[in-house]
Amino acid sequence: MNRRIIPLIMCGGAGTRLWPASREVHPKQFLSLFGARSTFQDTLLRVSDATLFERPVIITNNAYRFMVLEQLAEIGLEADVLLEPMRRDSGPAIAAGAAFAEARDKDAIVLALAADHVVRDTPAFLAACREGLTAAEAGHIVTFGVQPERAATEYGYINPGEVISGKVRAVAKFVEKPDPVTAAGYVEAGYLWNSGNFMFRAAVLTDEYRKVDADSVRAVTDAVTKAGTDLGFVKLDEAAFGSAKSISIDYAVMEKTARAAVVPVACGWSDVGSWHAVWELSSKDGDGNAARGAAVFEDSRNCNVSTDRALVALEGVDDLVVVATQDAVLVSRQQDANGLKRLVAKLKAVAPQVTEDHIRVHRPWGSYQSVDNGDRHQVKRIIVKPGGRLSLQKHHHRAEHWIVVRGTAQVTVNELVKTVHENESVYIPIGAVHRLENPGKIQLELIEVQTGSYFGEDDIIRIEDDYQRS
Repeated sequence: MNRRIIPLIMCGGAGTRLWPASREVHPKQFLSLFGARSTFQDTLLRVSDATLFERPVIITNNAYRFMVLEQLAEIGLEADVLLEPMRRDSGPAIAAGAAFAEARDKDAIVLALAADHVVRDTPAFLAACREGLTAAEAGHIVTFGVQPERAATEYGYINPGEVISGKVRAVAKFVEKPDPVTAAGYVEAGYLWNSGNFMFRAAVLTDEYRKVDADSVRAVTDAVTKAGTDLGFVKLDEAAFGSAKSISIDYAVMEKTARAAVVPVACGWSDVGSWHAVWELSSKDGDGNAARGAAVFEDSRNCNVSTDRALVALEGVDDLVVVATQDAVLVSRQQDANGLKRLVAKLKAVAPQVTEDHIRVHRPWGSYQSVDNGDRHQVKRIIVKPGGRLSLQKHHHRAEHWIVVRGTAQVTVNELVKTVHENESVYIPIGAVHRLENPGKIQLELIEVQTGSYFGEDDIIRIEDDYQRS
């Protein structure tokens, strides 16, 4: 086996099925749900063996670009990062990744993976990749069919057909998510769960896509050809990419192509599509209760608690999900994933902020978190990474007072540049041009007290910005 595989990691989705932990600005693929690393990081590490895989390609959107870089740096990996101007579902995303890979190598083999999946048996996953590689080189579009562990109704299924080579089978049929009785029948008949991950020659995927939607393929190819660069990111051309039809790769290609093949695999896979799935993958006590954060259970069974800060105590309840963040609390039944979907849809109408933003807001230089606010004041806790700095900016409606709690700050106020140490403070009047940066080797932590008549983010007038934000 000489040819190596180019991993294509898709991580541009919003993922509100794990609300309130997962939100638009910080979706589930970047959360640490099962230990110190996110599923995005685990996915990258799973395909980091240089004997089998080449440098990965990541496709995401503009809002997540610095989160991607930060999490790459945490695990010591590098990648090419493509930025989608807007979401167009997995079809155009995978087609763009294929076009980019083919420009790098006309015979490129691509492994397209969702960044929010869990694989508990990496050796089994890698064995499936090696099994599928021969079929992909021969011109098949290979998907990975997971051996069912139960009659799941939340997954689509694949009916495997005749043997192609080794363990690789042709795809006789893709079927949609079934009801419980149908799911049990599928499992009995030897159907496989459809994992939504694929391996293919880039040129083959493009050719098969072109047969059913030549205009979208032309649009995506143009978006790659006309792409610009920005701070090391590859920015797909907005006008071209925007003209591609929004559609999943399953509907666009896999359900229409005669080249579909499937590798059966048992690798402890889950798409972590609900809090119940998180519970299934978590460690539990003797009564089946799982906890992430501080939780106490009394006369309670099969409950799942995730809490950022507050202690959660459950008494006399079974089969509940309780998720407590600093601005929202979810109480839900374990099994009703569709109920959460309906709830989030209702929240988007009545309280959209809690589906979009966390109290802690991530920025390329670090993060900030609202602590208190009133009609004429707002208090934030600000964290700046070593070497990070905010934009050179000013405000028309608020003054700011910074108190350094930890680390050392370098502060610019108009023409003055000064160093501010722990337990020291600095005042920035309304209209003053100012900047905050961390010249040290440890995190800079400070408390910011804003006073004035308006505190919206649109009162930040950026004069210079390392991250080229408007």
